[in-house]
Amino acid sequence: MTRRTDWADRADPAGRSRPEAVGPDGRAPAGVAPGLPGDDESGGPYGGGRGGRGGRAGGRRRRGGFGGQQDSGSPSSSRAEDGEPPTGDPAERARAICLRLLTGTPRTRKQLADALRKREIPDDVAEEVLSRFEEVGLINDEAFADAWVESRHHGRGLARRALARELRTKGVDSAVIDEAVGQLDADQEEATARELVARKLRSTRGLDRDKRLRRLAGMLARKGYAEGMALRVVRQALEEEGEDTDDLGYEAY
Repeated sequence: MTRRTDWADRADPAGRSRPEAVGPDGRAPAGVAPGLPGDDESGGPYGGGRGGRGGRAGGRRRRGGFGGQQDSGSPSSSRAEDGEPPTGDPAERARAICLRLLTGTPRTRKQLADALRKREIPDDVAEEVLSRFEEVGLINDEAFADAWVESRHHGRGLARRALARELRTKGVDSAVIDEAVGQLDADQEEATARELVARKLRSTRGLDRDKRLRRLAGMLARKGYAEGMALRVVRQALEEEGEDTDDLGYEAY
């Protein structure tokens, strides 16, 4: 998975502490103004700029931090408490909002655009700031989708269908989603389904066979696994425990 560049805190002239991208050597890229994204394409939170899904050749690593609460601020919120400049240039406010939201948690472009709209940032200003953040790698929907798939599949056991549904709700482009969920092939997805069933199997002992099958297959369905795969995996697990499944058909699911 892509490596995430560290963040550094740097106080601006107004005394606020604001995150800033730093280079691999731990120093801010040359020419970076206080509180603004740098010109270094490697300065984003994902490593690498817009030019691609950097870091994949070096091996993936699991990433946490997904699934947290999203920003729910409103124009009436205290801008001082939110770390926003109380008045002044809308572009400066937009940069402050985006930097604050990106601290510690990657966001998609749509998530940030929605947050700026709630803060009543003009659309043209928001577009300019978001495009600049993409240019320097602070927004990278491709890297976000890759990391989301890796984290949610290994952490929650979600299948490709459920992962794609989650990414759509976050505004990720369909082509980007298809490439990200394409990391998981059918064999890997089925292996994860078997692990999920094996962990749940013991808690169903004592129930009749049909109820066990419905409960286990239903658990897989909620995680996005196809009906055929879910039924096949559960039947095989029950057979390994000595259950007779010869008379089971798809209607049992």
